[in-house]
Amino acid sequence: MEFIQDYGLFLAKTLTLLFAALVLFGTLVALATRGRERTREQLTVKRLNDRYRDMERTLKHAMSGGRAAKKLVRQFKKESKAEEKARDENRPRVFVLRFHGDIRATHVDNLRQEVSAVLTQARPGQDRVVACIESGGGLVAPYGLGAAQLARLREAGVDLTVAVDRVAASGGYLMAAVANRIVAAPFAIVGSIGVVAQIPNVNRLLKRHDVDIEMHTAGQFKRTLTVLGENTPEGREKFKQELEEIHALFKGYLKRYRPTLDLDKLATGEHWYGEQALPLGLVDELATSDDLLMGLSKEADLYEVHYQKREPLARRITLAVEGAIERALHRDSV
Repeated sequence: MEFIQDYGLFLAKTLTLLFAALVLFGTLVALATRGRERTREQLTVKRLNDRYRDMERTLKHAMSGGRAAKKLVRQFKKESKAEEKARDENRPRVFVLRFHGDIRATHVDNLRQEVSAVLTQARPGQDRVVACIESGGGLVAPYGLGAAQLARLREAGVDLTVAVDRVAASGGYLMAAVANRIVAAPFAIVGSIGVVAQIPNVNRLLKRHDVDIEMHTAGQFKRTLTVLGENTPEGREKFKQELEEIHALFKGYLKRYRPTLDLDKLATGEHWYGEQALPLGLVDELATSDDLLMGLSKEADLYEVHYQKREPLARRITLAVEGAIERALHRDSV
């Protein structure tokens, strides 16, 4: 038992020193790079039809030899020029967005810029958006904002399809559910409609080593559970109540966009694979994003829109430290 206590104290000291070292390092880097490194923002657009066409032609070229290959090259050049001239401005357009979510939904800031850019050009009732989402969920507020960003497209009258190849669970599914249609790969993980929260408490360990913690608040529930202080039954009850309230908001949001879901059955925190999710109404079609986009490219012009904001090194280090602290100290997550 004494060994476990000593190890716990050693671990707490090590984590404290590590966080302090990271913060100090970030501060030194910030001072060293002040005025030299700036935030860079860039919006890039790629026409996916060209990518599919080039793949087809490259393969044809590789399978041909000698004069046949040279003839194909000349034919490809003629076809490219003809395609440019014949491009129909009234042809439907599909804007492709990609969201890869971590626990903090860091890329939501990119998503909001991409959605804004698309809304400047998308024609309601004619153009579409395909959002490829990969996320197992995370913090409530960022994922709620992500869902709200996608909802802007629907509110503007732009048809929205979400494609899930691997996982869109919890907060990821909250975002996916906004879509007019969800397309998932057969073994993609979806669902996990629930809320989880955990928080370490080292109060007893600190007491054994004669360390006192004082915390003063104005407002009965300004703090419910804490890492260092002594938690109370009232604080635990309030904490659980807040989780239930978030769960109710989660279900209400899903009901708004997917009213046919049986949330009494599905909002248990469980997840399902695409094959299982289809008959439950969690998804609308089984297919990979590749099949979906290649099929659409035959009838529409596809444009992949990507916004990138590269923060200075010091800022990236600070964000990494903040993320580590948040994961260690807990936040409510969906």
